[in-house]
Amino acid sequence: MTPRAAGVPALVLTGALLLSACGSDPEPSTPAAGADPSASAGAVGGSALDDLRDPAFPEPLLPLEDLLSGGPPPDGIPAIDDPQHEQVADVDWLEDDEPVLSLTVGEETRAYPLRVLTWHEIANDVVDGVPVAVTYCPLCNSGVAFERTVEGEETTFGVSGLLYADNLVMFDRATESLWPQLTGVAAVGVRTGTALRSIPMGTVGWSQFREEHPGALVLSRDTGHDRDYGRNPYVGYDDPGSDPLFELPGEPDDRLPPKFRVVGVGTGADAVAVERGRLATAGVVRVDVGDRPVTLWHLPGQRSALGAAAIDEGAEIGTVAAFVARLDGQEVAFERDAAGRVVDVVTGSTWNAFGRATDGPLAGRRLRPVVHLDTFWFSWVAFQPETALVQP
Repeated sequence: MTPRAAGVPALVLTGALLLSACGSDPEPSTPAAGADPSASAGAVGGSALDDLRDPAFPEPLLPLEDLLSGGPPPDGIPAIDDPQHEQVADVDWLEDDEPVLSLTVGEETRAYPLRVLTWHEIANDVVDGVPVAVTYCPLCNSGVAFERTVEGEETTFGVSGLLYADNLVMFDRATESLWPQLTGVAAVGVRTGTALRSIPMGTVGWSQFREEHPGALVLSRDTGHDRDYGRNPYVGYDDPGSDPLFELPGEPDDRLPPKFRVVGVGTGADAVAVERGRLATAGVVRVDVGDRPVTLWHLPGQRSALGAAAIDEGAEIGTVAAFVARLDGQEVAFERDAAGRVVDVVTGSTWNAFGRATDGPLAGRRLRPVVHLDTFWFSWVAFQPETALVQP
């Protein structure tokens, strides 16, 4: 089989908002630079894009009737398979508090502006020699990064056009199995049950990233696709009084309204969520995730990508971060001081959104980041129904 072109018919054509935002391109996607050519050779053993109910597949991990079409066909929202990058110093098209995803792999850090990823949702990249998929789902406001070597085979990921609980459902181009972004576990197809390795990644303001990583690379607007980068096709979507775009599976969890933002960490019985607004008020919240003490922070300096018609004009919502609250094996407590800075309570050292002490006795020390989601309540609880809701 050959790579899928954008013209493959959708299962159900719904969601005019998504169609207008992410119209398909005529050309097929191409493998990422350096990828194994077999990674885009099409499905091996049956494609979940062609038949969700292929009897050769293992039992699916989610109800197939709850997989809905968002409008575009497979690859109709084109993943970035040959990402181009610019040096931080050369970028003059981002505003200071505009949101970017910050990803560190090994010794290398890169920025992925949401003004670009909103239109593509997946960037298949290689960072410090590691093949990665950097993903963003606008309908869940969720940025997640994965290694894209699956069972020893390097592959690339595309946008299937399907949604589960309004969440992006990816497909791998080696087997065309389906992977909800918020689990990173194949849910339908020959790879059902296979889990991707998540990499901690956070959304920060551009000036925060630029100051911390002045020598880093930034995903370019030179994507090979014609998009109005900077325009927000989901105007007003972050209104906490609004509804998700499509009908959600299961019964609603009314501990919070569906579109309230939360910061979620952990999985299964260890899952914990904190309402983002309460975190902003408190500044610092400590939670237990299994046997790990985790510190959650809120710092000013980032706009919403989902409010105003222009992404750089969204409301100020601040930056959130999550770290293991330990140094040298000892738990460390943090608080927000009178100046609005995050400090540790023992030495008074000041810490930034990247978990680095910028001054004080601990200057230069770093905390270990924790995989977390800055997302909506409906999407978090759909995938983590056992979550505890911490109300600081």
